[in-house]
Amino acid sequence: MEESIDISNESGSAHQQLKFLSWDELIENGLRKFGGTELVQCILVSVAMFFDAQQSFIAIYTDNYPTWHCTNHTTCNSVSDICNIPNSSWAWDGPASKTIISHYGLQCANSFIIALPQSSFFVGCLFGSFLLASLADSSLGRKNMLVLSCLSMSITSVIIVVSTNVWIYSALKFLIGFWRSSIGICVLVLLTEKVSTEWRFTVGMVEYSCFTLGYMCLPGIAYANRNSSWKFLYVWTSIPAICYSVIAYLFVTESPRWLLLQGRQKEVMAMLKGVSSASLPKAPAVKQGSSFFQPYSSVAELFKTSWALKRMVAVMVLGLGLGMVYFGMPLAVGNLEFNIYLAVVVNASIEIPSSGITYLLENYRRKLSIASLSVASGVCCIMCGFIGNEAQGVKVGLAMASFFCACTAFNVFILYTIELFPTCVRNTTASLVRQAEMFGCIFSPFLISAGRKNYLFSYGVFGMVIMCSNVTLLFLPETKGISLCDTMDQQEKKEMSL
Repeated sequence: MEESIDISNESGSAHQQLKFLSWDELIENGLRKFGGTELVQCILVSVAMFFDAQQSFIAIYTDNYPTWHCTNHTTCNSVSDICNIPNSSWAWDGPASKTIISHYGLQCANSFIIALPQSSFFVGCLFGSFLLASLADSSLGRKNMLVLSCLSMSITSVIIVVSTNVWIYSALKFLIGFWRSSIGICVLVLLTEKVSTEWRFTVGMVEYSCFTLGYMCLPGIAYANRNSSWKFLYVWTSIPAICYSVIAYLFVTESPRWLLLQGRQKEVMAMLKGVSSASLPKAPAVKQGSSFFQPYSSVAELFKTSWALKRMVAVMVLGLGLGMVYFGMPLAVGNLEFNIYLAVVVNASIEIPSSGITYLLENYRRKLSIASLSVASGVCCIMCGFIGNEAQGVKVGLAMASFFCACTAFNVFILYTIELFPTCVRNTTASLVRQAEMFGCIFSPFLISAGRKNYLFSYGVFGMVIMCSNVTLLFLPETKGISLCDTMDQQEKKEMSL
């Protein structure tokens, strides 16, 4: 039987009958208008990235090695090793609880102990991205998963202030990373499913801007609490996030596409503007048992063919190298012996021009862009490892240049990954690549801790890893100008025709 949908014009006085209109077309038409209400919804969802950025990089200040000074110049001088002189001959600059290093007495601990909290955070991100990925597709939904993740992350961040030793602190950092892992994916999916295709780039820029703004505000909050305990930094970044979670639960609307899959057509129609419910298509059927296990069964589908397996391994290795440097470089600014507040502001500001360059590179070859930027980042990293403190300005400049190149390469890589795989497994591949990135990040804190004594252990290794990971580009095809496929069969036929 012929199906029809009545869609009214902007004045609502006339109606136009469209035949054979599918739900995809119906939702696309209904979400085409982007006004004040839609902008408010977009901002409300994106604000979660503000708090996500702060929890991702808060360790720059809370886990930093604080400065100290001599109190007895007979047994202490400016070149003394703090571990080889009596405790009575030196003192911390500022309160003894300024960071976890001074609070827990870790100044002479090995690199493993010092790096354990932030490494635990990334391990939590790794497990969270694997275990929580499917919940937003099941009965929980995008909105509820976002609120639950943000609220749980924030509450754990408040609880962490009562930790009595580095082991409890590290366990709670693991939980923060676990809950934080799904925020970025939920925000991106919810934003893109609440607008039509023509507005997806715009809402993506709002998400990116909120993340950058959260990163840039962190040094301001840290500077205001520079003479206080590290605990205050967690409190002042967590309380607003808890308040936001309540506001988001009350005012953020769910994705119409997810509501449709749950059979809640009346709610979908209430969200669509200018659409009559006189005659509706049949709602798509949800496969039984697919809500939770579908993301994992799609992994098996992805690896059925040799070309997909080879491609997946290659992008995961590339993601590991890029992720290690993209997340590791901001955490390593404390090793530069530069103003840590100004350095983080500059680092965060770099992401703004990086986004602009990424947009310009859209019409250039993906493999060449990633390889060129990665090599440039690696060279700057290695050079930074060889330069001593006598050339402080040059060292800081090279570190910032390296981060800029790595950030831009990372952005292009995300686009490249989406283009490499068909629609049916695209979300799964994005999740696997994210896990590879987090796996690389696990090692970054240990390298940064070892790099306090020798920059080659941090910046040198970063440079080598990001350059070596680009070898996998030799096994990947170029995707510039190639149309996207929807199924594995279509992708395989295209591969054979090339």
